[in-house]
Amino acid sequence: MAEPHIPGRMNRLCCPICDEVLRNPTTITCGHKFCMQCIQDHFDCDERANRLRSCPECGHKFPSRPQLIRNTPLADSVKVRVWDTARRDAASEKRKHSEASKQAPKRARSCAETQTSSGSTLCVRHSSPLDIYCCTEEQIICAVCAQAEHSGHTIGSVREERRRKQEELKNIQTKSRQILQKQEKKWENMGKIQIQEEARETQDYCESVLAGVIDSLQRHYMSVRELIRGHEEEAAAQVEKMEEMRKRDAELNRLTQIDSDVHFLQKSPSLRRLCEKEPLHFVHEVSEDPLLPFKFIKRAVDHLGKQLEEFCDKEFALISQTANVGEQQESEGETEEDDVQQRWEASQSHGLSGVNTLTEQNVEPKTRAEFLEYACGLSLDPTTAHEDLVIYEGNKEVRMIPLQCKSQAIRHPERFIHRRQVLCREGLQAERCYYEIEVEGDKAEIALTYKGIDRKSRTALSAFGGNAKSWSLDRSTIYSVSHRADSIQLTSYPSQRRLGVYLKFKEGTLSFYEVSDSMTFLYKVEAKFTEPLYPGFWLGEKCRIRICDLKQDRL
Repeated sequence: MAEPHIPGRMNRLCCPICDEVLRNPTTITCGHKFCMQCIQDHFDCDERANRLRSCPECGHKFPSRPQLIRNTPLADSVKVRVWDTARRDAASEKRKHSEASKQAPKRARSCAETQTSSGSTLCVRHSSPLDIYCCTEEQIICAVCAQAEHSGHTIGSVREERRRKQEELKNIQTKSRQILQKQEKKWENMGKIQIQEEARETQDYCESVLAGVIDSLQRHYMSVRELIRGHEEEAAAQVEKMEEMRKRDAELNRLTQIDSDVHFLQKSPSLRRLCEKEPLHFVHEVSEDPLLPFKFIKRAVDHLGKQLEEFCDKEFALISQTANVGEQQESEGETEEDDVQQRWEASQSHGLSGVNTLTEQNVEPKTRAEFLEYACGLSLDPTTAHEDLVIYEGNKEVRMIPLQCKSQAIRHPERFIHRRQVLCREGLQAERCYYEIEVEGDKAEIALTYKGIDRKSRTALSAFGGNAKSWSLDRSTIYSVSHRADSIQLTSYPSQRRLGVYLKFKEGTLSFYEVSDSMTFLYKVEAKFTEPLYPGFWLGEKCRIRICDLKQDRL
């Protein structure tokens, strides 16, 4: 998912994780910079969750934990930049308040004075008590700051704000304790030995089921071997018949070459025996290509193998997903068999299942020409585009704005504030819709989302695929699909610039393809769509996305 945008002139020297100036900076192998402690904590979190270590900025996966080394030149650059910024800010503030300071009554200030009698700390700029809280900017300020810089903001006392936040913390703690008590109740009679026994029993059961499947495959394999042996014997018999036919033809040829009539008639009994030995029509039964049955068998088994492999990949992924859905939907009390069945059915309809059985009838279009029958026209909506993006070519293309060309974007309520995302104007809800886009660059996200997706926050609620309102195909070094902040990594690697998106709104399916001379299937999402879906895109560095005009292709 896309990283949040960090505004300000210190943007390049800020850590993307904590949004603060880099402390003890380090650079990982994908090129992104972080605070040493921040990236260590992030890798620790990945390891505790049994995930591959990944870059929080670009999502790049590391098979092993990268070695972190302090970036000394960058650390020196941060020190110089911070000192220079602080010096300019101090000079600006001094000029700003010089006139107010001349009119205000002078009072002695001590560098050692850090607290008033009430315990409130003092404002370092005005030496006034920090007893006011600005709710608008979430800052603790003094009375002078409130009058000079926070006019029109919602303000209150520090004590009242502490009481309110303490009440919030108390509510959070109450809910946390309720969850803990419920979990403790479930686990009070559960020991380590019981967990091990249940795990061992589950493992034995799975092994027995899969062993039965392997035995079944072995039986089918033996039947295929018998089929191959039968065709081998039949082909060998045909070869023998052909040899016999050649010998017969050579004998007939010798008889026809006899000049003497008497000698020819004397040999006629041999000629009759050759003709009566076996009917000549068997030659018409000989296959033109005796190897053709073997070619058909190999082709059929190859097709079956690919189907089985695809089916097993999806079904084994569903096993893990089913367990996760069970955890999310867990209710009070012990889990009964009917609860397990309900959770299995829920996992089948979950937004990321996308599992098709081998017996499912395939009524989908096959060729690109068939997909183009459902082509729909799209155009980008400039009012939704993040300020780092520029839209051109009749609202059909979008790319990153070069830093030297960047200007302040016009504020609009529909605009994405912190993520480099943009939506299309058209909401899709027809029975079938198909469109294609071309991607240049290493990283991009192709998404469909409800119109009500968050545009303002830095959380996953505003990221494509990070919430319940959007589904996203993430294209980087490998493909992955995201929904509700859960990602499924595909086995496919990007090989084409053009991608196709096929939506069946009423049936609740969303399919992604790579487009070339043929259509290469990537993934199919199954969900229940309740609102029109708006195509959207997130762009990585040096990325460009173009919506393809399919009108000419349909002609």
